[in-house]
Formats: sequence, structure tokens, C-alpha cells
Amino acid sequence: MKTIPFLILTAILTAFLSPLVSSAAAEIPERPEKISFPALKYEPPRAADYRVQLKSGPVAYVVPDRELPLVNISVHVRTGQYLEPAGKEGLAALTGWLLAHGGAGTNTAEQLEERLAFLAADLNTGIGDTEGVVSLNLLSKDLDEGLGILRDVLFAPRFQEDKIKLRKEQLLQDMKQRNDNSATIEAIERSRLAYGENFWANRLSTAASLEGITRRDIEVFHYQWFWSSNFVIAVSGDFERGEMIAKLEKVFNGRPNIAMREYIPAGKLADIPTNTAFAAPGVYVVDKPDVNQGRVSLVLPGLRRDDPDYHAVSMMNEILGGGGFTSRIVNRVRSDEGLAYSAGSKFPGGVYFPASFTAAFQTKSRTVPYATSIVLDEMKKIAAQPVTAAELQAAQSATIERFPRAFATKKQVAAALAAEEFSGRYKTDPQYFQNYRKSIAAVTVADVQRVAQKYLTPDKLVILIVGKKEEILLGHPNHAVKLDDLGKVLDLPLRDPLTLKPVTVGK
Repeated sequence: MKTIPFLILTAILTAFLSPLVSSAAAEIPERPEKISFPALKYEPPRAADYRVQLKSGPVAYVVPDRELPLVNISVHVRTGQYLEPAGKEGLAALTGWLLAHGGAGTNTAEQLEERLAFLAADLNTGIGDTEGVVSLNLLSKDLDEGLGILRDVLFAPRFQEDKIKLRKEQLLQDMKQRNDNSATIEAIERSRLAYGENFWANRLSTAASLEGITRRDIEVFHYQWFWSSNFVIAVSGDFERGEMIAKLEKVFNGRPNIAMREYIPAGKLADIPTNTAFAAPGVYVVDKPDVNQGRVSLVLPGLRRDDPDYHAVSMMNEILGGGGFTSRIVNRVRSDEGLAYSAGSKFPGGVYFPASFTAAFQTKSRTVPYATSIVLDEMKKIAAQPVTAAELQAAQSATIERFPRAFATKKQVAAALAAEEFSGRYKTDPQYFQNYRKSIAAVTVADVQRVAQKYLTPDKLVILIVGKKEEILLGHPNHAVKLDDLGKVLDLPLRDPLTLKPVTVGK
């Protein structure tokens, strides 16, 4: 066999590859900003492809995923803090915790914990403001046993007395620490200013309300709301769709403790109250002398997510303070002035009632007035002057490019679709996901300025500050801004952590 001389072989390869190399080199731009990319092509999942109306009552979103031998099940329950009887604040959260930790069916709490550990299964339960969730993650080979456990947790919880006592003790200890962290104080007072002292979401648990909750109260609360017709289910993982649907029909063809029927009817769901009351404008200060930094929140009335202004408001907030390091508040407060490690704003659309706008940061006590004036200045600027086309395009691109991440896994797909069903948007706007990016892309510079002028209204502004008042009032020697330059200064007293009644500092 004859061999080709090296020089001849090199010449042949050079002649063959040179046009390809030249062509490729010609296609490479000389600068990074000249690189072009094809348009992102992505279609979000459609609810109809996964939605199943079970004969037993609930709607389920069933999303097979054979990548791993795991199954994820989440049951969303129409219940919440808003349904707690007066004087029983904390009942919903206590009930939610006990579902996973108080025993179920024939298993005591200890036996249930041991069995879940043996199966390497993860059971989580909880009840929040407007929703309860029971979730289970386990290996697909253990699915039948896991579904049996899930059924017991949903319909036959034991609510062991010793676990009730344990959880009450834990919650009481947490309660005692409410004033230890200024962030906790800020969250409580901000909610009261934004929604009103008497709004249901601000009826927090106290030592007295916790002590007054009995095992019967827990049983009644569970019985009232844990009915199959109050459930929305999200299931994803390693299973055949038809087989899973059949299993779900069996699991959810159940009822809470039948004996409870003798003395309490099933609960009738009421609409979530929307009677919010925004505070009078002013600078509200909670004096906390033992900290060297002040926590600041600038709060304004908000809107619901179904408001026609919602998408324009989202883009306005992305530019103002929601877009991380590209946003104006972050650039001014953190990057330019170095006054805070973290700063920004959020303007979520409320699901059931308008959710407030909040710009927030934490800074040294003496720089609180100056940093606050900068944030306020940026709020005024975005209303007074149109944003640039480049700013809006960056905000829109970032939002649109983030969108597919909400559906990156089958578990996320099931969760997102179930959330739409639970909140009711699936019925009122079934094409929301399909139209979302178009709605964002349709926002104009004029829209951004219009909603900024409409919602960022200085005459309604509430500023909440939690920190060392004496230092904050001094201001910074290098900046002339004082606290009373920002509005009328009003004192908010610390609250007793166990009663939430106002107390005098130092007592």
C-alpha cells in the first residue's frame, strides 16, 4: 500500500478546507455586539393538555415525566387564615403543621415519621393566608403506599395531643422573638400600614389566641375545608397518565372524619375579604435603639394582577427597582452612593385584592434620610420624564427571556397550571400564558410614564423606618437632608411580642 507524501497531503487538505475556513471566518462578526441570534421560539404548556376533572370532585393536572423514578404530588386546598374564627388566630397554621406531624390513619406521629424516612419520602403540609398545601415526593416504586399515606393525611389526620402541645410551645418561642429582628417588625408594621389595622391578614396570632385553640377547634377547621371539591391537584413524574388518573380517583373519593357530621356541617367557602385601608401619608418611625442600621420601606397603594395596567406597571417597576443591577434604584443607592448592599422595589399584582408597591433598603442610621431621598427622587423622575427606549427594551427582553424558566421542569409545569386553576385565572383568562409575552412586548415608553404618574403618587406615600431614631434624626453631616424633609414624622410604638399591643420602649 502506497502512502501519500506529507507535503502532498497537506496541500490537498489546505485546498479543501480553505474555502470552509474563509467562509466561517467571514461569518464571525468583528465585535460581540454585532453577533445576532435567532429569535427565541418557545410555546408555553397548554392547560387543556394536562387538565383532568376527576369524578371525585377535584381538578388535577397530570404531567408524566419519565426522566427520573420519582413522583411529585401537590394538593392545593381552598382554605386559609382568612377563615379563622375571631379569637382563634393561628388556627390555620397550627392545623397545617399538624397534618404532617400529628399522625394519620393507623399511624401515630412517630410511626408516620419512621415510615416516611424508610421510603425516603418527603411530606410537607401547611396552611397560609389563602391556601393550604399538602405535598409528597417519593420514588415511583412506592407510589401506592405513598398515595395511601396521602389519603390518610388529607382525610384522617390524628392531631395527637402531645404534638399539639409541642407545636404550641415552638410557636410561643417564635412569638417571643418577634422584636429581636428589625425585619420582622418591619414586615408586621408595613402590612398594617398598607392594608389596615383591622384587615384579616393583619390579625396575627398572640399568646392568648394560641392558648385558646383546642384539639376540637383543629378537628372542626380541618373537617370544614378538607373536602375533595376544595382541592386542586398537581402531579408529575414517573407514571402512565391513565394509570395515575385511576389512582387519583380512588384516593380523592374520600371524606374527612365522618363522625364530625354529627355536630358540624362542611364549611361553605366565603369570598376572600378585600376591605383594605391604606394609611395616611407620612414618615412612620419605629424606634429600635439596639440596631445600627435602619430598615426603610416606601409604600404606595397597588393594583390587582387582572388590572389592564398590570403589564405596564411590571415594566415600569423593572426599570425603577425590580430589575436588579440594571435598575435605577440599585444603581443610585448601591452602585453610585454605596449606601446599601441591597435595594430595590416590587409592584406585584394582587390575586384577590390590590397588592401594594414597595421600595425597600437597609442602610446606616445616619444615612437613612439621604438614601430615602434618593429613592424618592428616582420615583419622581420616572414619572416626570419618559424612560429611554433602551431601558424599556432591556426590561422587556429580560422579562420575556425569563418566562420559559417558569416551565423548566414537568414539576413546574404542573405547579404553574394548578396555580392558575386554583386562583381562578384559568377560567377568566385561559390564554394568559400564551399571550403573556405579547402583552409585555406591547408596552410602550408612553405606557410606562403614564402608569408611573398614576401609581407613584407622592401625596399618598407612606415611609416606614425601623431603627435607632435618635441617630436617624441627626442625618448625615455630608448631606443636608433631614427626616422631616420627607414628610410628617409619626411615631409607631413597638408592640408586645405576645399580645401585639403597643408598649413603651425600655419597658
